[in-house]
Amino acid sequence: MTLLSSRPSQPVEPGLLSRALEVAGRLANDATDVITATAGRGAHPSTLDSPFDWVTDTDRILERHTRRVLTAEFPGIPVVGHEFGADHGADVAEYRWVVDSVDGTANYVAGVPWCAYSLALIDASGPVVGVVADPYRAQIYAAARGRGARANGKPIQLVDRRVTAGAIVCTELARKGPWPGMGGFIERAAAAHAGVRVLGSAALSIAQVALGHAAAAVLHSYHEWDVAGSVAMAIEAGAVVLDKHGEDTTLPTDGLLVAAPGVADEVLSWWQETATVATT
Repeated sequence: MTLLSSRPSQPVEPGLLSRALEVAGRLANDATDVITATAGRGAHPSTLDSPFDWVTDTDRILERHTRRVLTAEFPGIPVVGHEFGADHGADVAEYRWVVDSVDGTANYVAGVPWCAYSLALIDASGPVVGVVADPYRAQIYAAARGRGARANGKPIQLVDRRVTAGAIVCTELARKGPWPGMGGFIERAAAAHAGVRVLGSAALSIAQVALGHAAAAVLHSYHEWDVAGSVAMAIEAGAVVLDKHGEDTTLPTDGLLVAAPGVADEVLSWWQETATVATT
């Protein structure tokens, strides 16, 4: 789900915003408790297409819990999840919930302290509400359209950057490994005296931009449940959000850039140029 913070968005009934924030926050707290109690402690993953594409009992348990609560609290709003797919009619509904119960499951299984729970309410204009739990740092990030973004209840606002030198840029591997042009992208960043980090959670990569820890995050590929919660946060914090072509597209088919406004064009140019070289 890709948006520019300047795109006109359709209005949302204030009561729905408030209730969605409250319920999503409660679910994020539940997820934090479960993840911190079980990470790296006897998880039994099953592999999919990639040896690092893990699915665990925790993923399934948390998604089932999320679905039960959302179905009870918001009857008629379908849920789309990483583990159990989309409820009937999700593709045409006015609103839909999207959830990734453990984003960064390989890290979770290994006990590496970098994974997240991500939940967002989406309409035709993009994220309406987004909540991301960062369990290892005991942080809940929450955002609602027009209401700003918060970390554990404290407002956050992105501080713009003008140069990439000395900055961190986050990215993530594609499903089966490095994305086309990834090596060249890292070299371009290094030439500009920026550092690239691949940490294993798309949701937390984007969150670092909103929090001011990273100048940009580039995701060559993703699912909306990976990013919708943190994109809501980034938009409300003041980040620029673009697709690989530099366009403001509601549902891009290939790629996502989230960046501080002052460096968005530069980081986009690295991505475009190295991706072009990789495909020629």
